[in-house]
Amino acid sequence: MIKSTITIDVVLDEKRVPEEINWKASESTADSVRKSKAMMLSFWDGAEKTALRVDLWTKEMMVDEMGDFFYQTLMTMADTLDRSTHQHELVREIKHFAADFYKKFREAEQKQHKH
Repeated sequence: MIKSTITIDVVLDEKRVPEEINWKASESTADSVRKSKAMMLSFWDGAEKTALRVDLWTKEMMVDEMGDFFYQTLMTMADTLDRSTHQHELVREIKHFAADFYKKFREAEQKQHKH
């Protein structure tokens, strides 16, 4: 059996706000620690039938980056659902929602910067 370990280190400031998020996976092709400005980690608790989550972002994460991050996360979640359930119509709906979300997010950002 092969074991893979994922290590996540979060550096917090004095107010416990993340300053750095660093991660490394033992089975990754990357040899060094990878830096990140944000992360979303979900676990499924089969006994409780609940999702357990850790969502963190650093002070350096910009609002426009958060929009990109959410869009890409929604798209990859749709891909995961497709591979695991083959619910192609639902996958299309999620991807349509993600595209609509991203369009509205960008429009809201543009309006905010005009004022």
